Amino acid sequence: MAIIEVKVPQLSESVSEATLLDWHKKEGEPVKRDENLIDIETDKVVLELPAPADGVLVKILRKAKDSVGSGDVIAQIDTEAKAGAAVQKEPPRKEAEKAKPASPAVMPAAQKIAAEKGIDTSKVQGTGRDGRVTKGDVLSQKPAEAAKAPLPQPAPPVNVESVLSGRPEQRVPMSRLRQRVAERLVMAQSTAAILTTFNEVNMAPVMEMRKKYQERFEKEHGTRLGFMSFFVKAAVHALKRFPLVNASIDGSDIVYHGYFDIGVAVGSPRGLVVPILRDADQMSFAEIEKKIGDFGKRAQDGKLGIEELTGGTFSISNGGVFGSMLSTPILNPPQSAILGVHATKERPVVENGQIVIRPMNYLALSYDHRIIDGREAVLFLVSIKDALEDPARLILEI
Repeated sequence: MAIIEVKVPQLSESVSEATLLDWHKKEGEPVKRDENLIDIETDKVVLELPAPADGVLVKILRKAKDSVGSGDVIAQIDTEAKAGAAVQKEPPRKEAEKAKPASPAVMPAAQKIAAEKGIDTSKVQGTGRDGRVTKGDVLSQKPAEAAKAPLPQPAPPVNVESVLSGRPEQRVPMSRLRQRVAERLVMAQSTAAILTTFNEVNMAPVMEMRKKYQERFEKEHGTRLGFMSFFVKAAVHALKRFPLVNASIDGSDIVYHGYFDIGVAVGSPRGLVVPILRDADQMSFAEIEKKIGDFGKRAQDGKLGIEELTGGTFSISNGGVFGSMLSTPILNPPQSAILGVHATKERPVVENGQIVIRPMNYLALSYDHRIIDGREAVLFLVSIKDALEDPARLILEI
């Protein structure tokens, strides 16, 4: 027997604990080296824990939903064992007992209502956790038909009738990522003097440039020319002119950053994450588009690394992809400002005394009023507006 311990990998300095999600292997099953055994959720990302060697998973020491720390031993692999080594043999039972189907677990409230209405809960398809019969499941049954009805077919994930019947509730624990997001948002609201200023930008020049060069750009760089690269470039353009917006507070000091690490908010199945474009001022339009596309894909797959979500001097949140017209984004501490981008819509505007239709986008800049005055905030947003309405400035850097 050669036992190898499966340990939680070293977490980042800012992450002290993680939560084990569902195991992908059971005790007694064979595993291959680098095969994912379990996903580990931290405050920022979900990590895969690969098997350190070929063998058999003979012992699981920590179950799903347990909190763990760096270096904790959570399982054991026997590199010399055969499959099934850890599985206990089932004691012999009578054939009739083996053939007897297991009755579904029934919640107390559901059992009480079932007794009152004369409903056989063994013939009710449970939609609760682990197939448990809930109050809503029982309420959706008709007493006269319940005893005669055969076992129903598997129900869809959400039983609409059950949800709308009675007054059901479902308690679901927050994921570690959602807890962390909640903590940071509350911290931002309680520790910073957040103020938001707005402006509007005519996106016609950017849209015309994209239309003119889209085909050649995609052929040359292998990626589409989107709007986000323009917003990132415009933000960097303005940050160079107003370095205080790129700064942060550390105690009683103001820290000026001589680099431009731009966070781009990305939605994922587990919540909002903000991966960082390092040295965005040194990146081309194509590099920005490729990186953002890569962030979006890996966020959906839960493949972003902790180092990619750490740091950042300024953030951009694009609610426009969901159709948002206007919002007041919340700071991403310790950053001092965040740009909110919204949906571009055709709207009537006045130009030279005439009402014309233009594709307009409302921009919102939330900032920490402790170090950024209204003047700097407004001029910063105007600088972004000017750059987008004359995108040649971003190429010529003027």
